[in-house]
Amino acid sequence: METKIRAGIVGGAGYTGGEMLRILINHPNVEISFVHSTSNAGNHVYDVHTDLFGDTDLKFAAELAYNIDVLFLCVGHGDAKKFLEANPIPDNIKIIDLSQDFRLTQSSKLKTKSFTYGLPELNREAIKQASNIANPGCFATCLQLGLLPLASKGLLNSEVHVTATTGSTGAGQSPSATTHFTWRNDNLSVYKAFEHQHLNEIGQSLRQLQSGFNQAINFIPYRGDFTRGIIASMYLDTDLSDAEALKLYHQYYDAHPFTHVTRHDIDLKQIVNTNKCFIQVKKHGNKLLIISILDNLLKGASGQAVQNMNLMFGLDEKAGLRLKATGF
Repeated sequence: METKIRAGIVGGAGYTGGEMLRILINHPNVEISFVHSTSNAGNHVYDVHTDLFGDTDLKFAAELAYNIDVLFLCVGHGDAKKFLEANPIPDNIKIIDLSQDFRLTQSSKLKTKSFTYGLPELNREAIKQASNIANPGCFATCLQLGLLPLASKGLLNSEVHVTATTGSTGAGQSPSATTHFTWRNDNLSVYKAFEHQHLNEIGQSLRQLQSGFNQAINFIPYRGDFTRGIIASMYLDTDLSDAEALKLYHQYYDAHPFTHVTRHDIDLKQIVNTNKCFIQVKKHGNKLLIISILDNLLKGASGQAVQNMNLMFGLDEKAGLRLKATGF
């Protein structure tokens, strides 16, 4: 019998922790060793994630175990670094951190540990050799996948204008005024215009492919009145023809199983509950319009983390991630 990868999850009670559980309990090559949550210790996982009733009898644990192969950190921004400082993890355990704590080059090291930026469509070969992964942000993944093919050919030579709307789960599980149902429902609002924290990692990745990139990314994020998914529209000046742009995108993503390019109209229901990103490219005059859509909790978080794990352990990249879209 094939030996399974032993996984631990820290922060298993939140949205990304719940998605991690939903994927891993059905992953053919993984055994969940523990799910850590101090506030829920001793309770069944399905007491919090009620949809998992009947799928697992796992209970939340108060203590960490070190007889694992990979540790997923599904904790808030700033908390991953604090956790690792308080709980030194042996070097033989691979770490995949879903927070923003180690995504930027200047913050990608912690004592003896260094983190590789885990966007497979950018760093697949480095991820295969990595010991620790900084999983990208959800907006960052959506926007980068829309722009990387252009950067790969040095074609980001004008300002980029971006409008993107995310579902309410992007704000995390802790309630706030702007996630409350009575405020969010039938409502739209802008937040962090031109100043979103994911702009730093987007710029870092684009410069990795196009070293001289110094154009503005004018990013206007919206809070959507739906639960999950991101839709981003981006446009910029280009001399590429419609056919040349489509060919460039197809060639860049040809070897990447989760990112798919089309000229046809796309919508969020096609990708919600999946690890896919769909990209639509179309020329309008001298502007190239790029539409990018993904599920913020899957390709934007937990699904991508499992995709990274698959690469790190030499598994089929799609293992455990053949997920069904909402459709209707």
